[in-house]
Amino acid sequence: MNFSSRSVTGKDRETPLYLKLASTLVALIAIVYILYILRETIIPLAFSVLLAILLHPLCAWLERHKVPRIGAILLSILALSVCIVMLVYLVSVQIGSFTEELPRITKKAEVILDQTLTMGERYLNLTRSQQVTEAKKYLINGLSEGRAFLLNTLVTTTGAISTFILIPLYIFFFLLYRDFFRRFVHKAIHRVPKDELNALLKKIYVVIQSYLSGLFLVILIVGVLNSIGLLLLGVPHAIFFGFLAGFLILIPYIGILIGSILPALLSIVTMDSPWYAVGVIGVMSFVQFLEGNFITPNIVGSKVSVNPLAAIVALFLGGQLWGLSGLILALPVTAILKVVFDTIPSLEPIGFLLGEPVHEVAIEKKEEEQENLNQQPHKKPYRRYRNKPKKKPGVAGEGNGTPRTERDV
Repeated sequence: MNFSSRSVTGKDRETPLYLKLASTLVALIAIVYILYILRETIIPLAFSVLLAILLHPLCAWLERHKVPRIGAILLSILALSVCIVMLVYLVSVQIGSFTEELPRITKKAEVILDQTLTMGERYLNLTRSQQVTEAKKYLINGLSEGRAFLLNTLVTTTGAISTFILIPLYIFFFLLYRDFFRRFVHKAIHRVPKDELNALLKKIYVVIQSYLSGLFLVILIVGVLNSIGLLLLGVPHAIFFGFLAGFLILIPYIGILIGSILPALLSIVTMDSPWYAVGVIGVMSFVQFLEGNFITPNIVGSKVSVNPLAAIVALFLGGQLWGLSGLILALPVTAILKVVFDTIPSLEPIGFLLGEPVHEVAIEKKEEEQENLNQQPHKKPYRRYRNKPKKKPGVAGEGNGTPRTERDV
């Protein structure tokens, strides 16, 4: 599928290369600036688009069963809201049961602190007062540095929550006007053939749908595996911490590592041996290995074929641009951009650079083999005489007057 390219005029050929690069750089800077300034509006819209695509199959199924579109959309949003409320309730219950153990955790922490001070006196030749003084100094510095970060995070989170309230409304209109938006895309990109544009939109839809549905299934599997491993180790609140690490997969590559810190610290405080913390990190690391090499590739498949280097760069750029929301949106947005780049001939090298090397090379080889096969002249099929009865020597020519030749012999 190729976009129709416009004719190259003499003016285009005379445009200097540095002007093209400068205009591209200025446009890129302007886009990044707009994305940053309007982040409070664009981030909810981005999440709304993803969730609308996720709810579209349910909405379409209800419409096929004679439910009006508005009713189908409201029922779909209600189902999503019920799932979120149930999730929040389960998390709150787990947090409530976790706070009941705070006295025991505090008592155990005091014992560990006393042992640490004793080791400092024995091996570092530092008195307890010196150690406490140094600890207070580092604690005060950490609190002063973290206060500004906490206030900034609180203000940003409060603004984000107030803006995210509009997400259900956005989802409603995206699902209600989905045909209208499709026609708008056709009118906006009228130079592209309609069939090719529909194929591009369908491919983007399949990428997002497979990524989101596969992601929720991966979260469920990883949460179950983490919970089983923590239960076997005897870590308190194993199910809560197991699924917490599973949900942190929303931050690819580093989320599950962050999720392993809390149960490791809890095991140090509550368990009798620090080896339990090593076991927690080992279980989480093993589950992450399974998730990255077997679970996610087999469930999500090659629909989101972005190589790890491009994904990590996208994560850092998304985090710097939009914070935590940017980390969550980085991979699906990169996958969508790859689909668009693969479709436009002038941007195809960038799409190739974003893809998985093995997957992209395999596609290139397959296309080259197909081109070579199409260029080969048509050959007559090879006739096999293996099953044809052989003529006996000396019998050839009998009965029809045909002389015997060397081939008959």
